[in-house]
Amino acid sequence: MSRTLIVIGLLLFAAGLLWPWLGRLPLGQLPGDILIRRGHTTFYPLTSMLLISAILTLLLWLFRR
Repeated sequence: MSRTLIVIGLLLFAAGLLWPWLGRLPLGQLPGDILIRRGHTTFYPLTSMLLISAILTLLLWLFRR
C-alpha cells in the first residue's frame, strides 16, 4: 500500500513539473470530444478520458509487474 502511494505521489509530482508542456497536448480536440466550459473549469469527456484511462492503466500494470 505504501509503495503504491509513493508511486502515485511521484507521478503527480512529475505531472506538476511537466504541466506547461502537458497543457499543449491536444486533449479536448480529439474526435468524439465534447468540450464543456463553466467558469474556470474545463471538462473533456469521452475520447480524451478514455485515452488517459488507457495510459494510466498501462502504467499501473507495468509498475505492478
